[in-house]
Amino acid sequence: MPQFQYRARDRQGSLISGRIEADSAGAAAGRLTGTGVTPIVIEAAAARALQLSVYLRRLGIGRPRTVDLVMFSRQMYTITKSGIPLLRGLRGLCDSTHNDVLREALQDVILSLEAGRDLAGSLARHPDIFSTLYVSIVRVGESTGTLDTAFLRMCEYLSLDQDVQDRVRGAMRYPAMVVLAVAAALAVITIFVIPNFAPIFRVLGDDLPMPTRIILAVSSFAQQHWREVLAGCIGLWLAFRYWVRTDAGRYRWHRALLRMPAVGTMLHQAILARVARSLSVSLNAGLPMTQTLAVIGRSAGNDFMAEQVDRVRTSVERGESLSRAALAAGMFPSLVVQMMGVGEETGELPALLSEVADYYEREVNHALKNLSATIEPTLIVAVGGIVLVLALGVFLPLWEMIGKVAGPA
Repeated sequence: MPQFQYRARDRQGSLISGRIEADSAGAAAGRLTGTGVTPIVIEAAAARALQLSVYLRRLGIGRPRTVDLVMFSRQMYTITKSGIPLLRGLRGLCDSTHNDVLREALQDVILSLEAGRDLAGSLARHPDIFSTLYVSIVRVGESTGTLDTAFLRMCEYLSLDQDVQDRVRGAMRYPAMVVLAVAAALAVITIFVIPNFAPIFRVLGDDLPMPTRIILAVSSFAQQHWREVLAGCIGLWLAFRYWVRTDAGRYRWHRALLRMPAVGTMLHQAILARVARSLSVSLNAGLPMTQTLAVIGRSAGNDFMAEQVDRVRTSVERGESLSRAALAAGMFPSLVVQMMGVGEETGELPALLSEVADYYEREVNHALKNLSATIEPTLIVAVGGIVLVLALGVFLPLWEMIGKVAGPA
């Protein structure tokens, strides 16, 4: 359906702008008028710019980050807490929001609210920005009259979740940079350095040591078929990306990530912290247990863990307690399950789940501090082995040539 850019005035006379989908400019004007907005200018959006914008958004470029959602939640908490009318507050946020995608989403939310929808339903129109958990917490806040508390909880939850993710990414940045640097150095040595020694090595004929033969063969292959090698690497990467996007491939990859040495345990603990924190926030907001587990299963960020959450939800629907269901699914260790059981018995389950989340976040922080000490010896051994092979491949034939020239002592 074509999209049109418009400038209009709302019921209070404020100037607004945005995009709207309609069959024609007249239909767009009718749709805006039906929501109480008086159109001033309506023009067709540029087709090329629109296609480029849609393509970039599908790649995730320009999409609001968690930091943007934290800021939005904090601002919405201030608006709802201070008693500012919701529409007026959202219009103010539209003017102050720096992210274009979020601004357009908020403009659509304003139009949806003016058309008579509730806030949760308006946010749900943008699932790529507002998660199912976010919309569910807002819906509970609307129905119970505690919308300010709902936004405060989401602000705190997103802030803690972002902090854990940033710590994990920061810890993985150093090993990734080392591996990339070693790979680049090997490529330069193989393509540009080793070929300069080839004429010297040919003097020895068939008496070349095995490391030298391997290095020369790899270098010759890389020089003659570098285009095929580059195309093959790109093809493998694209095939991997396609495989990960399939349900079966994504499930197996997520399971493999959790089984990686050192890193897998840390990722598992980070996901458990997110699940426990989500449970605590949702139950505190008043969501039913089964609905909470269904929402968390879709927002766990790992398909393997989402399957375990679904198993817990199925057991809870059958009448089992959360602690027994979690123990049967093997999702949490026995100590954490005992804490859940105590929380169920005392009616303090949300508070104890928050304690569980804090516990796993502390474990993640401890693992992050020790990650470099765990990975550095492996990297040093790997880099040392590569340098040893290169050194032997280059210097062994040189030593043999020197020995032949010097002759017997």
